[in-house]
Amino acid sequence: MNLLQLQEQIKNKAKSLMPDLLEIRHDIHQNPELSFHEFETQKKVEKYLQNLGLGTQRLANTGVVALIEGKNPEKRCVALRADMDALPITEVNDGRPYRSLNEGVMHACGHDVHTTSLLGAATILNELKDSFEGTIKLVFQPGEEKLPGGASLMIADGVLNNPKVDFMIGQHVMPLIDTGSVGFRKGLYMASTDEIFMTVKGVGGHGAIPHLAVDSVLIASHIIVAMQQIVSRNQNPALHSVLSFGKIIGNGATNVLPPQVEVHGTFRTVDENWRSEAHEKIRRLAEGIASSMGAEVEIEIRKGYPFLRNDENLTELCANSASEYLGDEKIKDLELWMAAEDFAYYSQEVPSCFYRLGTRNMEKGTHYSVHHPSFDIDEDALEIGAGLMANLAIKALNA
Repeated sequence: MNLLQLQEQIKNKAKSLMPDLLEIRHDIHQNPELSFHEFETQKKVEKYLQNLGLGTQRLANTGVVALIEGKNPEKRCVALRADMDALPITEVNDGRPYRSLNEGVMHACGHDVHTTSLLGAATILNELKDSFEGTIKLVFQPGEEKLPGGASLMIADGVLNNPKVDFMIGQHVMPLIDTGSVGFRKGLYMASTDEIFMTVKGVGGHGAIPHLAVDSVLIASHIIVAMQQIVSRNQNPALHSVLSFGKIIGNGATNVLPPQVEVHGTFRTVDENWRSEAHEKIRRLAEGIASSMGAEVEIEIRKGYPFLRNDENLTELCANSASEYLGDEKIKDLELWMAAEDFAYYSQEVPSCFYRLGTRNMEKGTHYSVHHPSFDIDEDALEIGAGLMANLAIKALNA
């Protein structure tokens, strides 16, 4: 059987799997679990894979790995990755029958789709294992949404070994792209991410007599505003960075100056040297302003995921394969994105391709951004999600 005939078989199998894919996705979506607590999801994934006749292994506590061995399994190993965790978001109650049953927890980033797609791809590849050479490693990882990132823990537990992974492929939903299309970008694609935690310590007091206090709210405000010059005036304009603060807690009142203020933010960039330099500038600027205004500041910068770089050759191969599978007009070029993904850890270790699955359908209302309480997908994308991933794995084995 040649590759074109195999591709048609994959398409047909993906289409016939749609009832199962919908059932799997609805079940996982209704029962979301937070990062590193994916215990029931893990059991469901294991059961599904074992029913296919595949052996499973647990890594990183709640992760699952399985192998599909074709002919000559030692020839090459391609790993396919899906993440399984949900977010601490309350899903909007709009009548969807598969709404989350776990109040305050929601699959708002499409990880239920990723898991479903990889289970579908596993079904297809397992049925076709006599038609390809090499090994396909199925990687279902926990904790993409929370530091230190499940990918780093999976790597530490040996997911890239036994057998050694030659290529890694990951897929992520994208509500900015119409259903039926997919997006690729060669080279640098996503930013590193670090979390900033500051506590500005002043002296509390009455709002009517501020001269007897050290106003931690005012000082924190000065620090936040001054921090913007780190990107605008200290960074090389040729680079990309984002410094944002999304959480401020003062716990005072209209006439009460609190003794301290908590400030939390994020710093993202695409250059490791500038990343380290910016960390030091953030610390020095915060400490200098606080000291000059009579306060103290405690600052912690938690280093998170590295930047994600797609291997040029593998990504070109995957984009060309997707073009053959879907048609040239369905392949979109992605722009550099300052969001972060722990798939970046894999991309630092082995040649990797992280691509986007279009899920937008304005008529169906699936245009909300990921991490939004109304996020949902056009479920027609599941057929592509499973089929294309299976097709890319076989093409990578034959590279």
